[in-house]
Amino acid sequence: MDGTLNIVLVEPEIPQNTGNISRTCAATRSRLHLIKPLGFDISEKAVRRAGLDYWSMVDLTVYENLEDFFARTGAEDVWLTTTKAPGAYTEAQFRDGCWLFFGKETAGLPRELRERYASRCIRIPMRPEARSLNLSNSVAVVAYEALRQLDFPNLSPQGEMADPRPQHI
Repeated sequence: MDGTLNIVLVEPEIPQNTGNISRTCAATRSRLHLIKPLGFDISEKAVRRAGLDYWSMVDLTVYENLEDFFARTGAEDVWLTTTKAPGAYTEAQFRDGCWLFFGKETAGLPRELRERYASRCIRIPMRPEARSLNLSNSVAVVAYEALRQLDFPNLSPQGEMADPRPQHI
């Protein structure tokens, strides 16, 4: 495969979160999958108005519902991020091309989906009295762990400060 992750947002509600997630997808070469209903407009005009200049770098697919998603993708290597999961995301063994699911901001992932993939539910550890992390932060945390496990395929490991010459102090 090509080292690509699939980020799946089930019924996202807040446009700013999806905008941040789309930027993460652009930067990491991850595919973004949105499952309707969406709580915002993603038309070209709306995207341009929001200043999403990296939107052209996002590999985006939109689905009518979960049934449409599974019928069109045949996704099998799925991981569901939920605060209800018994184990941490660091216990998962992510593979190339896997599907990382995240639920809508107000309700998370549907119960039926969590029950169907109970052994594939993971969580981000946090203090018990905290409800959850912001959706875009959760996507970034889990996506970068998956990419770390895959040795950051097709991503630049060094920034402009990298200098191959020896440093003299």
